[in-house]
Amino acid sequence: MEEFLHEHPVKPRTKDEKQAIVNRLKRIEGQVRGIQKMVDEDRYCVDILVQISAINAALKKVGFSVTERHMKHCVTDAIKSGEGDETIDELLEVMKQISK
Repeated sequence: MEEFLHEHPVKPRTKDEKQAIVNRLKRIEGQVRGIQKMVDEDRYCVDILVQISAINAALKKVGFSVTERHMKHCVTDAIKSGEGDETIDELLEVMKQISK
């Protein structure tokens, strides 16, 4: 994995922000367990695919939320401190990985 500019957020997430992300990820984790159960029960493939699609959508929503916060805080702060180009390039690299 590539090296990134910051190991820690410029502005740490609030307790509420962390909890919202963790809650979403726990729901996704539950959905994944549900799919595992569906496979164990030999459920209809299309039903499994629909659930996989729902998980993908949920993960994208979490990713968008994290990206939005990053842009509003980390990227904005980097631009103000003169490190904008590097931070934008870093974000673009991550966006390339996400879009694969």
